[in-house]
Amino acid sequence: MTFRTRVTAALLTLTLVPALASAADKEQRQMMADLRILQEQSQQLQNLITALNESLKAVNQRLDEQNATSRKAFADQKLVIDNVSNDLRILREKVDDNNVRVGSIGQELDALRQSVTALSAPRPAFDGDAAGLPADPAAAPTGAAAVGASPQKLLDSAMADYYAGQYDLAILGLDSYIKTFPQSPEADRAQFHIGSSYIQQAKYDKALEAYGALIKTYPKSSFIPEGYVRMALAYRNMKEPDKAREALDFVIKNYPDTTAATMAQQNLKDLSTQRP
Repeated sequence: MTFRTRVTAALLTLTLVPALASAADKEQRQMMADLRILQEQSQQLQNLITALNESLKAVNQRLDEQNATSRKAFADQKLVIDNVSNDLRILREKVDDNNVRVGSIGQELDALRQSVTALSAPRPAFDGDAAGLPADPAAAPTGAAAVGASPQKLLDSAMADYYAGQYDLAILGLDSYIKTFPQSPEADRAQFHIGSSYIQQAKYDKALEAYGALIKTYPKSSFIPEGYVRMALAYRNMKEPDKAREALDFVIKNYPDTTAATMAQQNLKDLSTQRP
């Protein structure tokens, strides 16, 4: 290489180095600018995320407050509904009680009318000599007491015999009450205690007949669930456990929220542990 060539190459090198350095510096500045832009965008995104988190917290808080308000409103409404339901139940019980009283009073009036009719009707002369008795008109039988028997007194008398253990008399009195006052609101009670009287006498077949009459004649009676329980007792004592279980299961399935259902469950346990 000649001297001239070397000088030319050196001059070219001196010319290109600053240009290359300038290009590298410009590229570095551009990269720094891009980095700052990215940092600013990242900061903006972070700020946006923080704002969204705060908004979500505020929304969740409002939702919690609304849920609490709704729960309180539902609780208040349930309390009001429960109170109204309880008031309606009490009102229905009072209406039912009044209906029973009205029915009883009506029967009392009917009995009194019958008594007045019987007393006012002309009676044949009482011949004491022909009967071999003293000729005293006061001694003649009038039959007014039987005609004017009060339904409540008749039922009370029969129930007194039942609680005194005079079951034959109780059965007669209760049966007479039902036949005399078949529309009485307590006729189902009388029929139920006829069955209970037979249970006490260990006359289980007659008890089953009495409870069957209760179920058939008074299908809406409140005594029916316990009637089934007592039928199960009769079946058990008659050595028919399958029929006893059937009666108890019927009570548990169809009258689950009654005292009779609790009795049926206990009797069913006792029946399961009973040896065949």
